[in-house]
Amino acid sequence: MKYLVSHKIFAVVLSVLVLLSTFSYTVEKHYCGTTLVDVAVFSEAKGCGMEMKVTSKQKNPCCKDTVDVIEGQDELKTVTFDDIEFSNQLFISTYVYSLASLFKSLPKRIIPNKDYSPPNIVYDIQLLDEVFLI
Repeated sequence: MKYLVSHKIFAVVLSVLVLLSTFSYTVEKHYCGTTLVDVAVFSEAKGCGMEMKVTSKQKNPCCKDTVDVIEGQDELKTVTFDDIEFSNQLFISTYVYSLASLFKSLPKRIIPNKDYSPPNIVYDIQLLDEVFLI
C-alpha cells in the first residue's frame, strides 16, 4: 500500500515537472530608483505613478521596468525504432520476444484424484509417536 501511494506521488511530481518545463512565462519587475516596487508574472507590473517621459535634457529616468522571459521547451525529441543502432534494435526485439514468451499459459494439468476425499484420520500418529516438526 505504501508503495502504491509513493508511486502515485512520484508520477504526479514527474508530470508537473514535464508540464512546467514546457511552459513559457514572463516575469516583469518595476523599479523606482533602486527599490523594487512590483513583480508580476503573466501580466504587466504596476507602476509607482512617478513615470516620466525621457526628454533630451533628462538622461536617466527614476523608474525602470525589466522583463525576464523564461522560454519553455518547444520541441520534444522523438525517436523512432529506425533511428536506434542495430545492436540496440536487436537487444530490444530479443528482450520483447523473451518477455512475451514468459506470459504464455501452461497446458491444463489433469489431476486424477481430485474427486476423492482423503481418508479419515483415526489416530494422530505424530502425537502418538511424539514426533513434531520444529
